[in-house]
Amino acid sequence: MALIVQKYGGTSVGSTERIKIVADHIKKTKSKGNQVVAIVSAMAGDTDKLINLARGLSKSPSEREMDLLLSSGERISSALMAIRLNDIGTKAVAMTGRQCGIITDSVHTKARIRSIDADKIREYIDNDYVVIIAGFQGISEINSDVTTLGRGGSDTTAVAIAAALRADLCEIYTDVDGIYTADPRIVSNARKLDKISYSEMMELASLGAKVLQIRSVEFGMKYNVPIMVLSSFTYNPGTLVTKEDEDMEKILVSGIASDKNQARLKISNVDDKPGIASKIFSAVADNNINVDMIVQNVSENGKTDISFTVPKDDADKALNILNDLSRKLHTGSVSYNKDIAKVSIVGVGMRSHPGVAAQMFKALSSENINIRAISTSEIKVSCIIDEKYTELAVRTLHKAFGLEK
Repeated sequence: MALIVQKYGGTSVGSTERIKIVADHIKKTKSKGNQVVAIVSAMAGDTDKLINLARGLSKSPSEREMDLLLSSGERISSALMAIRLNDIGTKAVAMTGRQCGIITDSVHTKARIRSIDADKIREYIDNDYVVIIAGFQGISEINSDVTTLGRGGSDTTAVAIAAALRADLCEIYTDVDGIYTADPRIVSNARKLDKISYSEMMELASLGAKVLQIRSVEFGMKYNVPIMVLSSFTYNPGTLVTKEDEDMEKILVSGIASDKNQARLKISNVDDKPGIASKIFSAVADNNINVDMIVQNVSENGKTDISFTVPKDDADKALNILNDLSRKLHTGSVSYNKDIAKVSIVGVGMRSHPGVAAQMFKALSSENINIRAISTSEIKVSCIIDEKYTELAVRTLHKAFGLEK
């Protein structure tokens, strides 16, 4: 008997007809002798509808109340799925994040899971129930407020629950049938991967690939949870996210990612002395804004320019922070640019193959695509470019590294 955790995304449960299809699949999995826990997202479009309702009432609704509001979408899906399963003869119970013991920190809209008390879930599955859990949510460790885990947070719920239960497999069902060498909507001959390492998937997720939330991959890697990404529309074999093996290092580049959700901010004429960068980035971090690529120019006359990228949704907040710091630190002007994108190549084979970055730069240069900033790790190279060249850059790099083969 295997314990399988399944996660179904918004399109997978986007209508009552889709819920019926997914319920049949859960029942089929259970009928093979498996124990099943399923995590569900809100029905496709419901979260955006709730956001629009709130913004119709306030330009800046409270994050606490937004968490309470947005968590309702997943609760609706979980209740409907349990209702359907019970109707077709499979014992099922729906649970909220609170009911299944998910405790988070107190950061609203971007909460991180602190702990999971899975005893109640175990009690139900030991009594032959399928447990349907509302994804994307938990309760804060201090005030027991409802919190949400950010966009894609149901992925994190699923892998975290799988880790807490020591499940044999975590299946992530979505509207794509696996991890591809690039977005198939951009590259028509992108190839589906049979397997990919946790570290490569973490890089791809952080660099713009929308298939998995990065924190779900972190949980998988930390607790060694095998993650299978597959489609709830075809149920064809998908892509296994797993531990790195020797075969993976033979491949130079595994995938290309792009991200248009980027904004670049710049603060000029900053005093080039110890402690200034700390003040800038501490202020940004205190507002829960993630900084990505940082560039500090060579100092001239004791002054320098510092630029960095943040998610586009956080750009206005970051700009206000820099404007305030500019006055306090007596710097030059502050500016930002939202018309940029990040393109990246990822592969564990980069560790043992020199010249990968040069090949990437040459390919981009062949299409006259200018590089505005560069960031590297041992298994990825990222470049900031003008947003209008994003799709061209992805197709060019995919071809340059022979990923269609």
